[in-house]
Amino acid sequence: MSYRPRIADLELASGNEKDGLYEFKMKLVDGTKCRIFYSRSPEWKLTHISRLQKTPCPVCRKDFICKCMDQWATDLHQQMIDDQWIEKAIAE
Repeated sequence: MSYRPRIADLELASGNEKDGLYEFKMKLVDGTKCRIFYSRSPEWKLTHISRLQKTPCPVCRKDFICKCMDQWATDLHQQMIDDQWIEKAIAE
């Protein structure tokens, strides 16, 4: 069975409205936590994603820095847009 990340929660970590740069903390359904960076110029664009190293990577099972979440960036971005996670996080 292949890995399918699903967003469970999103929290705004920091934002710079002047430059349109935002940082979010994302929790996935499987418990994985990620830090995700977005640029808003003029539309939302995912610029970087990294896994927070509190649990091993669900893909490669490494407990140190890996780039596995990069392969799911498009899927996670689509979930953020479709389910309006960004708007909800900024509104809080």
